[in-house]
Amino acid sequence: MRRERMKRVRMRKAVLTVSFLLSAVLIVLLYSINSGYGAGSRSKTQQNHRMMDLLSGNSNSPHQLGTPYKIVIDPGHGGKDHGATGASGSFEKDFTLKLAHKVEELAKQEPRIQVYMTRTDDRFISSVDRERPKFANDLGADLFISIHGNTYEDPGVSGTETYYYHENSRSLADIMQRQVVQASAFRDRGAKKQDYFVLKDTEMPAVLIEMGYLTNPQEEKAMLTEDVQNRIAASILEGIKEYLNLN
Repeated sequence: MRRERMKRVRMRKAVLTVSFLLSAVLIVLLYSINSGYGAGSRSKTQQNHRMMDLLSGNSNSPHQLGTPYKIVIDPGHGGKDHGATGASGSFEKDFTLKLAHKVEELAKQEPRIQVYMTRTDDRFISSVDRERPKFANDLGADLFISIHGNTYEDPGVSGTETYYYHENSRSLADIMQRQVVQASAFRDRGAKKQDYFVLKDTEMPAVLIEMGYLTNPQEEKAMLTEDVQNRIAASILEGIKEYLNLN
């Protein structure tokens, strides 16, 4: 008889535990819908992706309330690694660094965001040692955004595309793609999954944005102007704020 009572007690505890966990999940889901993503301007698909971001994925640690979000901005290439060479002879490494500094400067006006850069000057960063994702992981960053300029043998190819790898980065990629395209007016080539190591090895939502094609003469000319760079930098910051529900 006593064993039966103990068995019933254990069963009740198990039911209560499961009920509590299910309630917690439901609260998170409802919060994610109502905290800015329930608006008519957001698609149902994007809402679902955002829920997945909150409930799963590759986050190394939860964000500490009351502290700024740590955002890693990664200017692609650097030093002896020039990256793409533009139609006019410009180097991708210079474009990415200048744009990254603009994002960093704009972010100083937002106390809830702290930007950290993988490089602040024309420095070579080894891909062999995986230094870029390691920097973000060791920092415990909340987001990782890698800035690039694209290249192709056909100078007529143009447009912006954003890459992600882990599913918990998909909605961030969608947001960044939309924001940058709206700011630049470049062709929308979409958000795509790709296994770049900076996306695979990072332990937080991560995207790599190819802003445009430096090998396209018209697009390169626009990308190197202060006006377009300022607009793209502002759109990157706006995308970060949208993703983190800071608007």
